[in-house]
Amino acid sequence: MPDITKFYIDGQWVDPLELDLIDVINPATEKAAGQVAIGSAADVDAAVDAARRAFETWGQTTVEERLDVLNRVIAEYQNRMGDLAAAVTEEMGSPVGLANAAQVPIGLGHLMTAAAQLPGFSFSEDRNGHRIVKEPIGVCGFITPWNWPLNQVMCKVAPALATGCTMVLKPSELAPFSAAIVAEIFDAAGVPAGVFNLVNGDGPGVGAALAAHPDIDMVSFTGSTRAGIEVAKTAAPTVKRVAQELGGKSPNIILDDEDFAKNVAGGIAAMMMNSGQSCNAPSRMLVPSSRLDEVAEIAKSVEPNLTVGDPTTSVQLGPVVSEAQFDKIQGLIERAIADGATPVIGGPGRPEGLETGYYVKPTVFTNVTNDMEIARTEVFGPVLVVIGYDSIDEAIKIANDTEYGLAGYVSGKDIDEVRRIGSRIRAGSIGLNGATVDPVAPFGGYKKSGNGREWSDYAFDEYLEVKSLLGYGA
Repeated sequence: MPDITKFYIDGQWVDPLELDLIDVINPATEKAAGQVAIGSAADVDAAVDAARRAFETWGQTTVEERLDVLNRVIAEYQNRMGDLAAAVTEEMGSPVGLANAAQVPIGLGHLMTAAAQLPGFSFSEDRNGHRIVKEPIGVCGFITPWNWPLNQVMCKVAPALATGCTMVLKPSELAPFSAAIVAEIFDAAGVPAGVFNLVNGDGPGVGAALAAHPDIDMVSFTGSTRAGIEVAKTAAPTVKRVAQELGGKSPNIILDDEDFAKNVAGGIAAMMMNSGQSCNAPSRMLVPSSRLDEVAEIAKSVEPNLTVGDPTTSVQLGPVVSEAQFDKIQGLIERAIADGATPVIGGPGRPEGLETGYYVKPTVFTNVTNDMEIARTEVFGPVLVVIGYDSIDEAIKIANDTEYGLAGYVSGKDIDEVRRIGSRIRAGSIGLNGATVDPVAPFGGYKKSGNGREWSDYAFDEYLEVKSLLGYGA
């Protein structure tokens, strides 16, 4: 990828006010794949000013006008899907198969869902002689992570565009290549100048400036709970709206029936996708205590399918994103073993033959209790813990015994029982019998997994203010 030395502000690529470059490391090679400019509060000021000026007209556009722009963006996105997939593989190590099958298409899915929902969305209603209207909130600041970069950019940008907001995006400095292509897509689609702006940078510099900026009306953040708390604190003095999609430690309850082996194998595979770097990963598998030994054997049988290696080849797992992430995961694995957990597959260290690259062994732990660090901390790597339960009530209690509430999973032969259990898990998204995420269904968390909802038309309301026009019908 070329170096990214400019920012996209007010419809053009502009130089930073002060040029400060950092390397973008390819996690498969541990070498620099390019450089990205790191912005400052002054660059944020310029982008916010452009977005504020653009809002004066974009905020008054009709549904038909915004739909036309969305459709042009969709067409340009489709033209660049190959480039986007290559960028995601290079910047964060996504296997090429996953990049082409999921990482890139999910971004398109959010755009297409917004375009499909927009014509039928009600921006006003009449009530008792008054009119209640929903208006765009204004200028939005978006802070997005590296693990599903196009998903997390587009699930914010698409509803913001659809509702008439303008925006400033700060993607992760670890994975800036795909976001730069997004800016090129918006430019080629003829999105009006200032509606979409891109400023690269780190959290303390650009992220904090966005959260604190008095001319930003809403900030949407995806990332760790720790960082989300800091964003909320920084935003508080300006009383702007804050939407957060944060961490998770999601339970996966496997019922005791004839589908047990299939569901355990499926749960392991789902956990390892994207090298475990998904906020909604099913990272705590809950199984009947009497079948824990069977789980260990199933894990050993599926281990050969969990191929790890060069993400430009047909492997299931690439590297994790960075040296810091690799070191964090290794520390958690080592402490879990010290705490008494047993790695039935995987364990500390790199996979054999992969001395270069931030590769982690797919690891499954048994002999885990829910009070262990490995069962309570979001690892964000290919590490699954298996916990036994003696009754359904106990399984649900363990599932809910977490500070997080982003997702949950239930699998079993009796669909009525699966539904009942799913309804008792305190989380925002529950996958029943292998059902996967869908852009038409809202996504977001309970508890310390965040607030607000993204995805689908439910996301529209995050970007709208409600106004009562009293006596409108008089």
